Amino acid sequence: MPPSSSSPASASASASGAAPVIVWFRDDLRLADHPALSHAVASGAPVLCLFVHDPRTAPSGAAQWWLHGGLCALRDDLSRMGATLHVAHGDATVLVPRLAQQAHAAQVVWNRRYDPQGRETDTTIKAALKQDGVAAHSFAASVMHEPWTVRTRAGDAFRVYTAWWRAARAMGDPPPPLPAPRRIGDAGMPDGWRAECVGIDALGLLPVAPDWAGGLRATWHPGEAAARARLHEFVQDDMAGYATARDRPDLPATSMLSPALRFGHISPRQAWHAVACDGAAGAEDRAKFLAELGWRDFAVSLLYEQPELVRSNFRTEFDAMPWRDDARDLRAWQQGRTGYPIVDAGMRQLWQTGWMHNRVRMIVASFLTKHLLMDWRVGEGWFRDTLVDADIASNVVNWQWVAGCGVDAAPYFRVFNPVLQGKKFDPDGTYVRRWVPELAHLPASRIHCPWTCAPAEVPRGYPAPIVGLDEGRARALSAWRGLSGAT
Repeated sequence: MPPSSSSPASASASASGAAPVIVWFRDDLRLADHPALSHAVASGAPVLCLFVHDPRTAPSGAAQWWLHGGLCALRDDLSRMGATLHVAHGDATVLVPRLAQQAHAAQVVWNRRYDPQGRETDTTIKAALKQDGVAAHSFAASVMHEPWTVRTRAGDAFRVYTAWWRAARAMGDPPPPLPAPRRIGDAGMPDGWRAECVGIDALGLLPVAPDWAGGLRATWHPGEAAARARLHEFVQDDMAGYATARDRPDLPATSMLSPALRFGHISPRQAWHAVACDGAAGAEDRAKFLAELGWRDFAVSLLYEQPELVRSNFRTEFDAMPWRDDARDLRAWQQGRTGYPIVDAGMRQLWQTGWMHNRVRMIVASFLTKHLLMDWRVGEGWFRDTLVDADIASNVVNWQWVAGCGVDAAPYFRVFNPVLQGKKFDPDGTYVRRWVPELAHLPASRIHCPWTCAPAEVPRGYPAPIVGLDEGRARALSAWRGLSGAT
């Protein structure tokens, strides 16, 4: 095995001016289970840690706020290992090859991406590096099963999750996660990099005027240490009852790990093995959590096979859907003022914290695409801008699933009733009271349908429903039945 970066061989390599290895960080802001970093350290060569903020692929809104915190945490973690995080801003297809030339790098290594823009960028860079005589290596780090590895017997991609999951489980557990390096042999700042690199603050990722991130700061702590602590807490204290309680937004019953997985503070392999090896949780709870990790991989595989899903309906008959364009209704949905408490609670939680409970995500998505008959792409865009865990594959696949136009989709005629959903999954109204405080005085029997209150109890300032439940459902089903090939 090659010597580690903390070995005498590594130190002499650095001192002798050996060509460095560039580790290009992206959505993998961690040190543990980071195959590209492990490869670089094991090579014995001096290491350059690089992050390029490319406006073409960078997140926006709440996820942009998270990225700032994640980069600061990674910078500090690398510093404790003896390394420096170098940050550049611009077109990665231009910057990465140029920085590699300036550093006289022997290799550039990274962990793979599977979204359309990421794949295109990486392919372009790999070709440019090859032309310059620089080796490029990529590794699997953000999924348990790469998109091309889980196939039907005929060698085709799966289109139904349950079948995909059976095939994935038949392949066995994912490999165990890699440990973090004990030390990283830093190459120092190449002369040519001084004019290219900037501080994290210079990226302008934090909101200033206005500063809308107060709720995010109060809710989240980006970084690998916080993510690993949350994973440990979830496994030790919160997993019991997960299989059923995870649908209850009024209970602290979910892992809250989605932003950490999105930005790679922990890997899905780390989450898998932490849960699978936990003897305290029940088998049903463990199985359900692992299946949720599987759904994340499934979404990646779908987008990999059909990159057009970012903007196009999987079920092409939905291209003729007569979606409504109503700015007033859309604004009411975005602001949590639809008159349906469980919908409004979810949208207000999203705006304040950058996150929404998964069950409520389905409810608000169904309300937008069915009761309001608005294009799923409008909702997907809003989520992409307001979620700290905004992940293109999960976001697109889940929105199409709820809208009925996606692969393995819920039938379009399955229309969530927000009143019944609220009563079932927030039976005491605890969730609604937290996020819609003007309804806090209502009894549980009325809190999900405040329009049924006596006149003296009707809360001031809370809107009446913007659409009737029966009216919205009938309109949606009528539009769906008018589509050619609707089933």
